[in-house]
Amino acid sequence: MPDRPVVVVSNRGPLSFTVADGALRTKRAGGGLVTALGAAVEGTGTLWVAGALSEADRMAAAKGAVEAEGFNVDLLALDDDDHRAYYDVISNGTLWFLHHGLWDTPRRPRFDRVWRDAWAAYRRVNQAFAAHVAERAPEGAVVLVQDYHLALMGEPLAEARPDLAAVHFHHTPFASADAFRVLPDDAGEELLRGLAAFRACGFHNARWAAAFEACCAEVLGRTPATFVTPAAADAGDISGVAAGDQCAAAGAELDEAVGDCRLIVRVDRIELSKNIVRGFLAFEDLLRTYPEWRERVVFGAFVYPSREGLAEYQAYRQEVEGVIERINAEWATPTWTPILYDPKDDFPRSVAALQRFDVLLVNPVRDGLNLVAKEGMIVNQRDGVLALSRESGVWAELGEVALGIHPFDVAGTADVLHRALSMSADERRTHADAVRERVSARTPVDWFDDQVSAAG
Repeated sequence: MPDRPVVVVSNRGPLSFTVADGALRTKRAGGGLVTALGAAVEGTGTLWVAGALSEADRMAAAKGAVEAEGFNVDLLALDDDDHRAYYDVISNGTLWFLHHGLWDTPRRPRFDRVWRDAWAAYRRVNQAFAAHVAERAPEGAVVLVQDYHLALMGEPLAEARPDLAAVHFHHTPFASADAFRVLPDDAGEELLRGLAAFRACGFHNARWAAAFEACCAEVLGRTPATFVTPAAADAGDISGVAAGDQCAAAGAELDEAVGDCRLIVRVDRIELSKNIVRGFLAFEDLLRTYPEWRERVVFGAFVYPSREGLAEYQAYRQEVEGVIERINAEWATPTWTPILYDPKDDFPRSVAALQRFDVLLVNPVRDGLNLVAKEGMIVNQRDGVLALSRESGVWAELGEVALGIHPFDVAGTADVLHRALSMSADERRTHADAVRERVSARTPVDWFDDQVSAAG
């Protein structure tokens, strides 16, 4: 652990606050960031600064730092309109689309005056975070700023507190230099200048670091310091969930629903970059091209809605559900439903599915990392096979041992699913052991320590 104080900064914190009978209640929040950092930070006294996103959060913010569930959390109350613009319009509606290559450029984006106002709000929120950290951070602390929401914190924080050593970690991919040119010139330069103001910028994958460096070289004429350290799954945490009663009950229900069939599983948010629709179309191609799998395999889709404040996400959920309905209507028999769809955000049920899969399908069009690929292999009890997109950030770690998928190749994905389902018991065991060995090579503490070390 570091020998100087550490402050973690993120849009969303590690605690979820509610109000019951007039009292403030807390529980550990979900999400990949808490999973990745929680094991390293919990119980250390590390200050975690995050935004107050609900009315209960604002009550917590008024109390100052709150200690609960092993975390020391300090929430920052933000102007509602500024937060909505910063989060919905810029973070999710612009930067997420930019870095994942999701724009339909003949139609979107359109950088109008409303967007310009939202960019100003994004700047103000970043400045508010910087001012809050400058006020609360201990002398000489290392500040670990997390993700694309807070790309502009570096400059104002360095000006206010030059004693602090701040690094930024980007959890998404980073746009190529060509893709980055879609941003207006001034906003693009401000974004890169903001990131370059940190001591260093970190990424899960060397490919994303190289893309960031190329953008900076082209726009700023210099290359800032970068580092690469992939996040690790918290084996203890997810194994604890897997051993719980809720997971056991969900597993029993799943056993009854699947019966003797093989099980392909995906666990995801219904989110554009996750490539969910093509995954279902590949499954349908499997049934059409390899008829021996009809009535012998079920696709368990444990996918839940995300970012429904954006019209594109609402439309994508409708498309996902429409494809599921059509495939089930066309291929089902009286004793077999091809796709088992569960839209609830139910973590124990998702873990139960990860325990039982024969094939885990992880086929994003682009991902910063993808912890599900790691978590699934930790808890799986059937020597399951990992079918993995080459565009996922975790491919750099697991690509040599996983079955590779081209995310846009529906027929090719179907062929990979057939190969995975057809592997012998010995082949499956060899495959699963190799992936598990790679997954267990790093811990959340390793990832945390790498970020601290990058601060110098």
